[in-house]
Amino acid sequence: MSMETVHIEGIAAPVSRIGLGTWAIGGQMWGGADDAMSVATIRKAIESGINLIDTAPAYGFGHSEEIVGKALQGMRDRAVIATKVALEWPDGKVRRNATAARIRTEVEDSLRRLRTDRIDLYQVHWPDPHVPHEETAMALEKLRREGKILAIGVSNYSPAQMDGFRRSARLATVQSPYNLFERAIEKDVLPYAGQAGLTVLAYGALCRGLLSGRMDAATTFSGDDLRKSDPKFRQPRFQQYLDAVQALQRFAQERHGRTVLALAVRWILDRGPTIALWGARRPGQLQGIDAAVGWKLGANDLRQIDALLTAHITDPVGPEFMAPPSRRLK
Repeated sequence: MSMETVHIEGIAAPVSRIGLGTWAIGGQMWGGADDAMSVATIRKAIESGINLIDTAPAYGFGHSEEIVGKALQGMRDRAVIATKVALEWPDGKVRRNATAARIRTEVEDSLRRLRTDRIDLYQVHWPDPHVPHEETAMALEKLRREGKILAIGVSNYSPAQMDGFRRSARLATVQSPYNLFERAIEKDVLPYAGQAGLTVLAYGALCRGLLSGRMDAATTFSGDDLRKSDPKFRQPRFQQYLDAVQALQRFAQERHGRTVLALAVRWILDRGPTIALWGARRPGQLQGIDAAVGWKLGANDLRQIDALLTAHITDPVGPEFMAPPSRRLK
């Protein structure tokens, strides 16, 4: 396999267009974690040609970053580490905090957990309505000039918010939820990124596993798994999405000899300056990477895919349930 790559301003190494998402590796909100399995998954990704590892302090309250740091010992220079900033959890509940003081504290904590001297891509996890974008941007720009971070990104930002941010910092990327089932950014963020020269990191490429092709109506979730509160995984809506996946699976196999998983990732890669973030916490979940690269979907393919989605999903819903609340100011 020859992995497709993209250039991100500020990062010298070519960046793989498939990245490993490590939210589930943090354990919290995903029913727990197996650290040894997580380390093996990260190393398997690197060996498979994926060099972008996307994490965040909020994933398991630092645990995901710690596992990424452990896994990359001895192979740090083969990886592009993307992490995030501007969330806090003083009482175990995640809230937004994008103040300059919070950013300065967080970057040192992340560097320590990741066991590295620099973060390749540092992203504001969620915009904070109580902090001017300029304050957040200037704090990150200062870190970039100090060499602690190489490139700056934002996540879950609107074009208007990015406009405010870009007045004070050099912005390279935007990360948004984007997959076959969640396409709101096509109206604003995706065209904005094209015009501004930003690379789009599409998180949830497999829509919390729905597009893996491995779920059926009997699939259940345990513990604190966030899919227990995800409206897509509640009947009767869950069956609509499962029916759509089955239809997409038939289409992918008959038309291209591929799996629905490969189709879902390829669809994202064909949508512009994009990187598909593929969440996995077991090495076996990385199977299928080869089938997602080195080919293209045609215009007729895209029309047929849209028709299948329309036919099966009569009550669509977005990823809004995942947004963390803002702080309550005294």
